[in-house]
Amino acid sequence: MHKLLRASIALALAAPLGAMADTPSEIRALRQELEAMRSAYEARLQAMEQRLKAAEAAGAGATPGAPAREAAPSTSGAEGAAAAQPPVAPSPAPVAAAPAAAPPAGANAFNPALSLILSGTYTRTSQDPAHYAITGFPLPADAEIGPGTRGFGLAESELRFSASIDPWLRGAASVALHPDDSLSVEEAWFQTTRLGRGFSLKAGRFYSGIGYLNPKHAHTWDFVDSPLAYQAMLGRQYGDDGVQLNWVAPTDLFIELGAELGRGRSFPGGGDASRNGAGMRALAAHVGGDVGDSHSWRAGLSVLDAKARDQDLVATDPAGNPVASAFSGDTRVWIADAVWKWAPHGDATRTSFKLQGEYLRSARDGNLVYDVGGAGSAGAYRVVQSGWYLQGVYKFMPRWRVGLRTERLDPGAPDYGVNAAALAAPDYRPRKHSLMLDYSPSEFSRVRLQFAQDRAREGFVDHQLFLQYQMSLGAHGAHGY
Repeated sequence: MHKLLRASIALALAAPLGAMADTPSEIRALRQELEAMRSAYEARLQAMEQRLKAAEAAGAGATPGAPAREAAPSTSGAEGAAAAQPPVAPSPAPVAAAPAAAPPAGANAFNPALSLILSGTYTRTSQDPAHYAITGFPLPADAEIGPGTRGFGLAESELRFSASIDPWLRGAASVALHPDDSLSVEEAWFQTTRLGRGFSLKAGRFYSGIGYLNPKHAHTWDFVDSPLAYQAMLGRQYGDDGVQLNWVAPTDLFIELGAELGRGRSFPGGGDASRNGAGMRALAAHVGGDVGDSHSWRAGLSVLDAKARDQDLVATDPAGNPVASAFSGDTRVWIADAVWKWAPHGDATRTSFKLQGEYLRSARDGNLVYDVGGAGSAGAYRVVQSGWYLQGVYKFMPRWRVGLRTERLDPGAPDYGVNAAALAAPDYRPRKHSLMLDYSPSEFSRVRLQFAQDRAREGFVDHQLFLQYQMSLGAHGAHGY
């Protein structure tokens, strides 16, 4: 029956069309159209036959007396009508040749965006970077402080993956490529996208949202290095494994509140992390807005609580010699930050100015074991320290910027308890001044020249010269404010 039906349709279509064909080329074209029509109709008829057989099989297995519509597969609209009725011959309207099968829409929608931030420097210093220290601030031996190594070198580069996971989640991972050919995971997290009511939840490894500079990756900084206050009180930049909950208020004034719980693996926390529960807690609040169409601002206050257990530190004795010590206790760091930006009518493509500053205050309270490899004398350790920086960056031409940063630290008056005589308590305030000039041929490349006068170590002035390049390869998302 179906073969007869197909032959009748083909004959009915071919007869009038064949009469109109006057040339061999037209005959070939008509034959091609006829073959395409035959293929399309056969595919439709086969599909309808399969659906009819499925409906008949479902009807045969239904309970006697049950309505036929309940035995049929669950369908809706035109599909439901087609499943409930026997197939009918399609209308013999002219049909164009079936196009080649196209890939489904959004076939690459879930492929991750991949980018590489390639960075390198030439560094020249008047003091040996291997002896770099910040006077009055005991730090872990592996803390990322100072200018790094001299000469040409590949600076810390960043390989980043990011993508939507599903309609409710997105994720990202950043792998740092270090100059010594080692790798480390800077960030690896997932975040909700539809939590609603202004809330978002992030979990994994990420840079804490405290302060202004801390959440930003190094390639977005306006200077080659981080401020002394960040190096001395956060070990350059604080990141942790944990969860973060943010809320943005539905108001014209920008209001953002954040809370974090983490493992406490990084300085000022760290050491022996074999504990249950959270070793880090953080709260952050930021507000901001626009003033006219040329000015914008943001200000915030953050607090970080971190626990340390047998944290290895390098302290300094009165003779200036490094001594291995171990700290166990609590550290609380307060950060007040503010930034103001100006661009004519909001257009920063030609000229702009940014003024940025932060104040950090750290209070440590616990016990310090002095000279771990030797006498191992344990005593109390309490200290309140602070530091600040202020910087301005002026874009005076479409591709050129100049910046100036000044900063200072206050080591406080540490109480070493019974170890007071063995540990130095200098009344010296580290400071530093930096001047930079950078050129950006495009939004994907930048070359920066920076000069700094570093007085972080008492008795030494380190004149530092940096020539840095940064290149962005691949798809990289927009940066925050």
